[in-house]
Amino acid sequence: MTSTAPVLRLDGLGWSVRGVPIVEDVSLSVAEGEFIAFIGPNGAGKTSLFNLVSGIHPATRGTLHLDGADITAEPVHARARRGLGRTFQTSSLWPGLTVADHVRLAAQAAAGPRASYRIWRRADRYGTQVADTLERTGLADRAEAPAGSLSHGGKRKLELAVLLVAEPRLILLDEPMAGVSAEEVPALVELIRSVHRDQGRTVLMVEHHMDVLLGLADRLAVMHHGTLLALDTPAAVMADATVQQAYLGEAL
Repeated sequence: MTSTAPVLRLDGLGWSVRGVPIVEDVSLSVAEGEFIAFIGPNGAGKTSLFNLVSGIHPATRGTLHLDGADITAEPVHARARRGLGRTFQTSSLWPGLTVADHVRLAAQAAAGPRASYRIWRRADRYGTQVADTLERTGLADRAEAPAGSLSHGGKRKLELAVLLVAEPRLILLDEPMAGVSAEEVPALVELIRSVHRDQGRTVLMVEHHMDVLLGLADRLAVMHHGTLLALDTPAAVMADATVQQAYLGEAL
């Protein structure tokens, strides 16, 4: 952690569908440069919480603050403009579009509606930004390859590249290791570690691979039936009797 200043604060955040609570009364504060990993079985509310933070679902209770600003009612694009970035469990890449063009499109979108075609095609600031992002994510040698030709691990790297070219301050990663082969996991872990520690970004991540999380996270957040059951250092959470009882016979 590089600072104790809260980048994100959730106060009593909740979301119900037809009166059925999906996420209930979640409160937490995320410091700048912190890495918090969310764990829990399927259906615990982890992705639903990410959907609330990123603006996909509207909160039915509570508030969200990003850098001190109340963003509870703001749409997805407004939160993105404030520096919040998100990846998803399932890929939404265009198989026939090149790796470089994916990142160029993301750079253009981040630049806003005033970005012209001339800026988009020229090798100026935006071209340099794309090249740097491809280099940082280990995709420079696949720049002109179609996204559909990448391995699953390569596609996860491209999703991160699309996210990182916009220079987000707060990154939400939803199961980035899902579907990635065992051989590709270490490189992806190192990339995420670099994004957090070397680039100084604040990261929230949902993941089921505990061996991965224990080497990355500053704190673990345990979700249980839509509530935040525990939030502490990895060692403290794994030793927590309440957590052990709640997950007796269930894989974290």
